[in-house]
Amino acid sequence: MEPVVALERIAFLLERADAPTYKVAAFRHAAEVVRGLPRVELLRRAVAGRLTELEGIGPTTATVITEAAADRTPAYLADLEQRARTPLVDGGRRLRAALRGDCHLHSDWSDGGSPIATMAGAARDLGHEWAVLTDHSPRLRIARGLSAERLREQLAVVAGVNRELAPFRLLTGIECDILADGRLDQDRELLARLDLVVASAHSELRMAPEAMTRRLLTAVRDPLVDVLGHCTGRLLGGKRRPESGFDAEQVFAACAESGTAVEINSRPDRLDPPRRLLRLAVDAGALFAVDSDAHAPGQLDWQIRGCARAEECGVPPERVVNTWTAEELLEWTRAGESEPRA
Repeated sequence: MEPVVALERIAFLLERADAPTYKVAAFRHAAEVVRGLPRVELLRRAVAGRLTELEGIGPTTATVITEAAADRTPAYLADLEQRARTPLVDGGRRLRAALRGDCHLHSDWSDGGSPIATMAGAARDLGHEWAVLTDHSPRLRIARGLSAERLREQLAVVAGVNRELAPFRLLTGIECDILADGRLDQDRELLARLDLVVASAHSELRMAPEAMTRRLLTAVRDPLVDVLGHCTGRLLGGKRRPESGFDAEQVFAACAESGTAVEINSRPDRLDPPRRLLRLAVDAGALFAVDSDAHAPGQLDWQIRGCARAEECGVPPERVVNTWTAEELLEWTRAGESEPRA
Protein backbone atom coordinates (compact mmCIF):
# COMPACT_ATOMS: atom_id res chain seq x y z
CA MET A 1 0.00 0.00 0.00
CA GLU A 2 1.33 3.42 -0.93
CA PRO A 3 1.75 5.73 2.09
CA VAL A 4 -0.41 8.45 0.52
CA VAL A 5 -3.21 5.95 -0.07
CA ALA A 6 -2.97 4.71 3.52
CA LEU A 7 -3.07 8.24 4.96
CA GLU A 8 -6.02 9.29 2.81
CA ARG A 9 -7.93 6.11 3.62
CA ILE A 10 -7.41 6.73 7.33
CA ALA A 11 -8.70 10.30 6.93
CA PHE A 12 -11.77 9.00 5.06
CA LEU A 13 -12.58 6.44 7.76
CA LEU A 14 -12.10 9.02 10.52
CA GLU A 15 -14.50 11.38 8.74
CA ARG A 16 -16.99 8.55 8.33
CA ALA A 17 -16.79 7.96 12.09
CA ASP A 18 -17.30 11.71 12.75
CA ALA A 19 -13.88 12.00 14.41
CA PRO A 20 -12.57 15.42 15.52
CA THR A 21 -11.55 17.67 12.64
CA TYR A 22 -8.01 18.16 13.94
CA LYS A 23 -7.34 14.43 13.80
CA VAL A 24 -8.59 14.12 10.22
CA ALA A 25 -6.59 17.19 9.21
CA ALA A 26 -3.38 15.65 10.56
CA PHE A 27 -3.63 12.67 8.21
CA ARG A 28 -4.71 14.73 5.21
CA HIS A 29 -1.83 17.15 5.76
CA ALA A 30 0.61 14.26 6.12
CA ALA A 31 -0.66 12.86 2.81
CA GLU A 32 0.10 16.18 1.11
CA VAL A 33 3.62 16.25 2.59
CA VAL A 34 4.33 12.70 1.43
CA ARG A 35 2.88 13.37 -2.02
CA GLY A 36 5.45 16.10 -2.52
CA LEU A 37 8.45 13.95 -1.57
CA PRO A 38 10.54 11.93 -4.03
CA ARG A 39 10.08 8.22 -3.41
CA VAL A 40 13.77 7.70 -2.64
CA GLU A 41 13.82 10.42 0.01
CA LEU A 42 10.64 9.06 1.61
CA LEU A 43 12.14 5.58 1.92
CA ARG A 44 15.44 6.91 3.20
CA ARG A 45 13.71 8.91 5.94
CA ALA A 46 11.46 5.99 6.85
CA VAL A 47 14.41 3.64 7.26
CA ALA A 48 16.40 6.19 9.25
CA GLY A 49 13.44 7.10 11.48
CA ARG A 50 13.61 10.75 10.39
CA LEU A 51 10.08 11.30 9.08
CA THR A 52 9.11 13.42 12.09
CA GLU A 53 11.69 16.00 11.03
CA LEU A 54 9.24 16.96 8.28
CA GLU A 55 6.78 19.69 9.21
CA GLY A 56 3.33 18.19 9.81
CA ILE A 57 4.52 14.61 10.36
CA GLY A 58 4.07 13.39 13.94
CA PRO A 59 4.79 10.05 15.58
CA THR A 60 1.46 8.48 14.58
CA THR A 61 1.53 9.54 10.93
CA ALA A 62 5.23 8.63 10.74
CA THR A 63 4.43 5.10 11.90
CA VAL A 64 1.67 4.79 9.29
CA ILE A 65 4.03 5.98 6.54
CA THR A 66 6.83 3.65 7.64
CA GLU A 67 4.58 0.59 7.75
CA ALA A 68 3.01 1.36 4.37
CA ALA A 69 6.41 2.03 2.80
CA ALA A 70 7.46 -1.44 4.00
CA ASP A 71 4.48 -2.97 2.15
CA ARG A 72 2.57 -3.63 5.36
CA THR A 73 -0.97 -2.56 6.14
CA PRO A 74 -0.54 0.06 8.88
CA ALA A 75 -1.92 -1.13 12.20
CA TYR A 76 -3.80 2.16 12.65
CA LEU A 77 -5.57 1.62 9.32
CA ALA A 78 -6.30 -2.05 10.02
CA ASP A 79 -8.01 -1.07 13.28
CA LEU A 80 -10.19 1.53 11.53
CA GLU A 81 -11.10 -0.91 8.76
CA GLN A 82 -12.17 -3.45 11.39
CA ARG A 83 -14.40 -0.87 13.09
CA ALA A 84 -15.86 0.18 9.74
CA ARG A 85 -17.22 -3.32 9.24
CA THR A 86 -19.86 -2.45 11.84
CA PRO A 87 -22.67 -0.67 9.94
CA LEU A 88 -23.32 2.95 10.85
CA VAL A 89 -26.99 2.07 11.29
CA ASP A 90 -29.31 -0.91 11.07
CA GLY A 91 -31.26 -1.12 7.84
CA GLY A 92 -31.17 1.01 4.71
CA ARG A 93 -29.01 -1.32 2.66
CA ARG A 94 -31.59 -2.09 -0.03
CA LEU A 95 -32.31 1.58 -0.76
CA ARG A 96 -28.63 2.50 -0.52
CA ALA A 97 -27.83 -0.09 -3.19
CA ALA A 98 -30.37 1.60 -5.48
CA LEU A 99 -28.93 5.11 -5.12
CA ARG A 100 -27.06 6.53 -8.10
CA GLY A 101 -26.07 9.86 -6.63
CA ASP A 102 -26.13 12.48 -3.89
CA CYS A 103 -27.88 15.86 -4.25
CA HIS A 104 -26.15 17.74 -1.41
CA LEU A 105 -22.43 18.04 -0.73
CA HIS A 106 -19.98 20.83 0.05
CA SER A 107 -16.39 21.63 -0.91
CA ASP A 108 -13.73 23.97 0.44
CA TRP A 109 -15.24 26.70 -1.71
CA SER A 110 -17.66 27.24 1.19
CA ASP A 111 -17.56 25.41 4.53
CA GLY A 112 -16.39 22.00 3.34
CA GLY A 113 -12.89 20.79 4.06
CA SER A 114 -11.78 19.31 0.73
CA PRO A 115 -11.34 20.45 -2.88
CA ILE A 116 -14.10 19.90 -5.42
CA ALA A 117 -12.18 17.19 -7.26
CA THR A 118 -11.57 15.29 -4.01
CA MET A 119 -15.26 15.31 -3.10
CA ALA A 120 -16.26 14.24 -6.60
CA GLY A 121 -13.68 11.46 -6.69
CA ALA A 122 -14.84 10.15 -3.32
CA ALA A 123 -18.46 10.08 -4.51
CA ARG A 124 -17.38 8.15 -7.60
CA ASP A 125 -15.35 5.70 -5.52
CA LEU A 126 -18.42 5.00 -3.37
CA GLY A 127 -20.18 3.81 -6.52
CA HIS A 128 -22.17 6.90 -7.44
CA GLU A 129 -22.77 7.77 -11.08
CA TRP A 130 -23.30 11.44 -10.26
CA ALA A 131 -23.31 13.94 -7.42
CA VAL A 132 -24.39 17.57 -7.07
CA LEU A 133 -22.01 20.21 -5.69
CA THR A 134 -24.09 22.47 -3.44
CA ASP A 135 -21.91 25.03 -1.72
CA HIS A 136 -23.63 27.79 0.24
CA SER A 137 -25.08 31.08 -1.04
CA PRO A 138 -23.81 34.59 -0.14
CA ARG A 139 -25.96 35.30 2.94
CA LEU A 140 -24.27 32.52 4.91
CA ARG A 141 -21.03 34.45 5.45
CA ILE A 142 -19.91 32.20 8.30
CA ALA A 143 -19.82 29.35 5.76
CA ARG A 144 -18.03 31.45 3.10
CA GLY A 145 -21.14 31.47 0.92
CA LEU A 146 -20.50 32.00 -2.77
CA SER A 147 -21.09 35.37 -4.38
CA ALA A 148 -22.46 35.31 -7.91
CA GLU A 149 -18.93 35.91 -9.21
CA ARG A 150 -17.41 33.03 -7.24
CA LEU A 151 -20.24 30.72 -8.25
CA ARG A 152 -19.60 31.50 -11.92
CA GLU A 153 -15.93 30.69 -11.36
CA GLN A 154 -16.93 27.41 -9.74
CA LEU A 155 -18.92 26.37 -12.81
CA ALA A 156 -15.70 26.38 -14.85
CA VAL A 157 -13.94 24.29 -12.20
CA VAL A 158 -16.77 21.73 -12.26
CA ALA A 159 -16.48 21.47 -16.04
CA GLY A 160 -12.79 20.63 -15.65
CA VAL A 161 -13.49 18.01 -12.98
CA ASN A 162 -16.01 16.37 -15.27
CA ARG A 163 -13.44 16.11 -18.05
CA GLU A 164 -11.12 14.31 -15.63
CA LEU A 165 -13.66 11.96 -14.00
CA ALA A 166 -15.96 11.03 -16.91
CA PRO A 167 -18.19 9.06 -17.13
CA PHE A 168 -18.89 10.15 -13.54
CA ARG A 169 -20.77 13.47 -13.58
CA LEU A 170 -20.50 16.25 -11.05
CA LEU A 171 -23.62 18.35 -11.50
CA THR A 172 -23.71 22.07 -10.75
CA GLY A 173 -25.81 23.23 -7.85
CA ILE A 174 -26.11 25.32 -4.73
CA GLU A 175 -27.56 25.17 -1.24
CA CYS A 176 -29.41 28.45 -1.47
CA ASP A 177 -30.58 30.25 1.65
CA ILE A 178 -34.31 30.83 1.95
CA LEU A 179 -34.63 34.44 3.06
CA ALA A 180 -37.21 35.46 5.65
CA ASP A 181 -39.82 36.28 3.00
CA GLY A 182 -39.20 33.05 1.05
CA ARG A 183 -37.05 34.55 -1.69
CA LEU A 184 -33.80 32.89 -2.74
CA ASP A 185 -30.37 34.21 -1.83
CA GLN A 186 -28.78 34.32 -5.28
CA ASP A 187 -29.26 35.87 -8.73
CA ARG A 188 -32.15 34.14 -10.45
CA GLU A 189 -30.38 34.21 -13.81
CA LEU A 190 -27.48 32.32 -12.27
CA LEU A 191 -29.72 29.87 -10.40
CA ALA A 192 -31.39 29.09 -13.72
CA ARG A 193 -28.01 27.95 -15.09
CA LEU A 194 -27.49 25.36 -12.36
CA ASP A 195 -28.45 21.72 -12.65
CA LEU A 196 -30.09 21.53 -9.21
CA VAL A 197 -31.02 23.93 -6.40
CA VAL A 198 -31.37 22.88 -2.76
CA ALA A 199 -33.19 25.59 -0.78
CA SER A 200 -32.67 25.65 3.00
CA ALA A 201 -33.42 28.04 5.85
CA HIS A 202 -30.37 28.78 8.01
CA SER A 203 -31.46 31.92 9.87
CA GLU A 204 -34.49 33.27 11.75
CA LEU A 205 -35.48 29.69 12.51
CA ARG A 206 -37.61 30.65 15.53
CA MET A 207 -40.04 32.84 13.60
CA ALA A 208 -43.73 32.29 14.24
CA PRO A 209 -45.12 29.09 12.68
CA GLU A 210 -47.49 31.02 10.42
CA ALA A 211 -44.64 33.13 9.03
CA MET A 212 -42.36 30.11 8.65
CA THR A 213 -45.11 28.27 6.78
CA ARG A 214 -45.48 31.18 4.34
CA ARG A 215 -41.70 31.32 3.97
CA LEU A 216 -41.36 27.63 3.10
CA LEU A 217 -44.43 27.63 0.84
CA THR A 218 -42.98 30.50 -1.19
CA ALA A 219 -39.68 28.65 -1.54
CA VAL A 220 -40.98 25.21 -2.50
CA ARG A 221 -43.34 26.73 -5.06
CA ASP A 222 -40.48 28.61 -6.72
CA PRO A 223 -39.88 26.95 -10.12
CA LEU A 224 -36.11 27.14 -9.60
CA VAL A 225 -36.18 25.13 -6.34
CA ASP A 226 -35.71 21.38 -6.69
CA VAL A 227 -35.10 20.19 -3.11
CA LEU A 228 -36.25 21.53 0.26
CA GLY A 229 -33.20 21.04 2.48
CA HIS A 230 -33.32 19.97 6.17
CA CYS A 231 -36.80 21.40 6.57
CA THR A 232 -37.04 21.80 10.37
CA GLY A 233 -33.51 23.17 10.84
CA ARG A 234 -33.11 21.12 14.00
CA LEU A 235 -29.72 20.13 15.40
CA LEU A 236 -29.10 17.08 17.56
CA GLY A 237 -26.31 16.23 19.99
CA GLY A 238 -24.11 18.84 21.65
CA LYS A 239 -25.27 21.75 19.48
CA ARG A 240 -28.91 20.95 20.04
CA ARG A 241 -31.43 23.27 18.37
CA PRO A 242 -35.20 22.72 18.37
CA GLU A 243 -37.29 22.29 15.24
CA SER A 244 -38.75 25.29 13.47
CA GLY A 245 -42.52 25.36 13.72
CA PHE A 246 -44.57 25.29 10.50
CA ASP A 247 -47.61 23.62 8.99
CA ALA A 248 -45.95 20.49 7.64
CA GLU A 249 -49.08 19.21 5.91
CA GLN A 250 -49.37 22.41 3.87
CA VAL A 251 -45.68 22.53 3.03
CA PHE A 252 -45.43 18.87 1.98
CA ALA A 253 -48.63 19.14 -0.06
CA ALA A 254 -47.08 22.10 -1.87
CA CYS A 255 -43.90 20.08 -2.44
CA ALA A 256 -45.96 17.27 -3.98
CA GLU A 257 -47.90 19.70 -6.15
CA SER A 258 -44.80 21.58 -7.30
CA GLY A 259 -42.58 18.53 -7.78
CA THR A 260 -40.12 19.75 -5.14
CA ALA A 261 -38.34 16.93 -3.30
CA VAL A 262 -38.22 16.82 0.49
CA GLU A 263 -34.68 16.17 1.64
CA ILE A 264 -33.96 13.31 4.01
CA ASN A 265 -30.81 14.75 5.52
CA SER A 266 -28.40 12.04 6.65
CA ARG A 267 -26.04 14.03 8.88
CA PRO A 268 -26.05 12.54 12.40
CA ASP A 269 -26.49 16.02 13.87
CA ARG A 270 -29.58 16.67 11.72
CA LEU A 271 -31.47 13.51 10.66
CA ASP A 272 -34.11 15.86 9.32
CA PRO A 273 -37.08 15.60 8.98
CA PRO A 274 -38.08 13.72 12.13
CA ARG A 275 -39.88 10.45 11.51
CA ARG A 276 -43.37 11.81 12.20
CA LEU A 277 -42.89 14.52 9.57
CA LEU A 278 -41.24 12.13 7.14
CA ARG A 279 -44.35 9.95 7.30
CA LEU A 280 -46.51 13.03 6.60
CA ALA A 281 -44.42 13.77 3.51
CA VAL A 282 -44.90 10.17 2.34
CA ASP A 283 -48.67 10.50 2.77
CA ALA A 284 -48.61 13.82 0.88
CA GLY A 285 -47.13 12.09 -2.16
CA ALA A 286 -43.91 14.10 -2.19
CA LEU A 287 -40.65 13.18 -3.88
CA PHE A 288 -37.55 12.71 -1.72
CA ALA A 289 -33.80 13.28 -1.91
CA VAL A 290 -31.71 11.15 0.46
CA ASP A 291 -28.62 13.31 0.89
CA SER A 292 -25.38 13.13 2.86
CA ASP A 293 -24.91 16.92 3.29
CA ALA A 294 -21.24 15.90 3.36
CA HIS A 295 -18.59 18.48 4.20
CA ALA A 296 -15.73 15.95 3.87
CA PRO A 297 -15.16 12.83 1.74
CA GLY A 298 -15.77 10.31 4.51
CA GLN A 299 -19.12 11.91 5.32
CA LEU A 300 -20.46 10.90 1.91
CA ASP A 301 -20.92 7.43 3.41
CA TRP A 302 -23.49 8.86 5.84
CA GLN A 303 -26.25 8.43 3.23
CA ILE A 304 -27.01 5.02 4.71
CA ARG A 305 -28.52 6.76 7.74
CA GLY A 306 -31.04 8.56 5.55
CA CYS A 307 -31.75 5.34 3.66
CA ALA A 308 -32.54 3.54 6.91
CA ARG A 309 -34.97 6.26 7.99
CA ALA A 310 -36.59 6.25 4.55
CA GLU A 311 -37.14 2.49 4.67
CA GLU A 312 -38.45 2.68 8.22
CA CYS A 313 -41.00 5.35 7.26
CA GLY A 314 -42.20 3.67 4.08
CA VAL A 315 -40.66 5.97 1.47
CA PRO A 316 -41.24 4.33 -1.95
CA PRO A 317 -37.84 3.92 -3.68
CA GLU A 318 -39.26 5.15 -6.99
CA ARG A 319 -40.00 8.52 -5.32
CA VAL A 320 -36.35 8.94 -4.27
CA VAL A 321 -34.68 11.11 -6.91
CA ASN A 322 -31.23 9.72 -6.03
CA THR A 323 -32.27 6.42 -7.63
CA TRP A 324 -32.60 8.13 -11.02
CA THR A 325 -29.95 8.43 -13.72
CA ALA A 326 -28.34 11.82 -14.25
CA GLU A 327 -30.43 12.29 -17.39
CA GLU A 328 -33.64 11.50 -15.52
CA LEU A 329 -32.64 13.84 -12.70
CA LEU A 330 -31.96 16.70 -15.12
CA GLU A 331 -35.22 16.11 -16.96
CA TRP A 332 -37.00 16.49 -13.62
CA THR A 333 -35.15 19.64 -12.51
CA ARG A 334 -35.85 21.33 -15.83
CA ALA A 335 -39.50 20.34 -16.08
CA GLY A 336 -42.18 22.96 -15.64
CA GLU A 337 -39.86 25.90 -15.12
CA SER A 338 -40.99 29.35 -16.08
CA GLU A 339 -37.31 30.32 -16.22
CA PRO A 340 -35.65 27.60 -18.35
CA ARG A 341 -32.12 26.64 -17.37
CA ALA A 342 -29.28 27.26 -19.77
